[in-house]
Amino acid sequence: MKILLIDVNCKNSSTGKIVYDLYQGINKETNCEAAICYGRGPLIKEKNIYKFGIDLETNIHAFLTRISGLTGCFSFFSTRRLIKYINEFKPDIIHIHELHAYFVNIKSLIEFLKKKNIPIIWTFHCEFMYTGKCGVSYECQQYITGCGKCPHLEKYPKVLFFDFTHYMWKQKKTLLQYYNNIIIITPSQWLADKVKQSFLRTKNIKIIHNGIDTSIFNKCATKEELKKELKIKENKIILSVASHITSDSNKGAHYIYQLAKEFINLGVHFILVGADEKSIIRKENITIIPTIKDQKKLARIYSGADAFLICSKKENFPTTLIEAQCCGLPVCGFDVGGIKETIISNSYLCQFGDIQMLKKNLIKAMNDVYDASYALHFFSKSRMLDEYFKLYRYWDKVGKKNGE
Repeated sequence: MKILLIDVNCKNSSTGKIVYDLYQGINKETNCEAAICYGRGPLIKEKNIYKFGIDLETNIHAFLTRISGLTGCFSFFSTRRLIKYINEFKPDIIHIHELHAYFVNIKSLIEFLKKKNIPIIWTFHCEFMYTGKCGVSYECQQYITGCGKCPHLEKYPKVLFFDFTHYMWKQKKTLLQYYNNIIIITPSQWLADKVKQSFLRTKNIKIIHNGIDTSIFNKCATKEELKKELKIKENKIILSVASHITSDSNKGAHYIYQLAKEFINLGVHFILVGADEKSIIRKENITIIPTIKDQKKLARIYSGADAFLICSKKENFPTTLIEAQCCGLPVCGFDVGGIKETIISNSYLCQFGDIQMLKKNLIKAMNDVYDASYALHFFSKSRMLDEYFKLYRYWDKVGKKNGE
């Protein structure tokens, strides 16, 4: 059996890591052959890994989205390269992850897949495929009835002028509602419930929790080593990790800054990892660090902290919480989206925006002792891979019958 994985990234970002883990696992642990097609990021020269996205076209796509209000409607040449690869590789199953981020023409790709009738597994890591444009719908429920008059045009994928969210919602509904050769996977029950409210409610929807490489993410460093490396004098260390953590308002950096002020001169230091800046920035009891691609280095930072803090407005099944717990950190943050499902034990969650309760919880969390043994088992990459392997075998048979 040949399995093609499609995503925005490969190796990088939470979904890119999952895709690469699946690629390695399929090729090493099964009799199947895996390939990856990805749209953005560094060029990776490994067997059956193909970057089809053209960087210049991706930039043009992003610009046209901002100007026109249309999402996923451009990247003609990149999409043609992807379709050419699919025809050459001849996969038995295609496993799609994310199609947002300006690198593919969604309509062209899905119409091609429907024509070929290849069985599709589609892992939803966000809400993009059933909304008019949003990866996160926040409090808005217009995706249930049809989108339009979007309250979040300024959010990613950003639109400057025209609201085509109803048109885009309708196009996705037309493409997917009666496409029966698809099974949808979500990492959380929270997202599964959201999908069941959308025009995809009749689809086969299953839950597979994300897993990580626990041989890397475990307690592998001490606090003293981290303090020495980053020249931190405070005794307690609070860690937050997220892509674009200081520029994406959804990640709640302003809450972290507010909390940091509350703990000035109290021996507590805050580390934010994932900033867009290229160098380390220090502000009183805050250290801001750019994105860390070296997973072993990132694991050492997790291991040296006392607690993990997440202040996002919405999350699905954040990989950072999995990584933190496997490295022995209790989690403190807001109870939104699928965050509660991500936490095994020793969680300190409160209502979104309640900064005083968050402060109280953080004090408890940073003084807690966390046993990572169950997290290391539950969130292991091998557990996730086993569930996907079973699904591949099942959907190879069922999907082919659907295509007859």
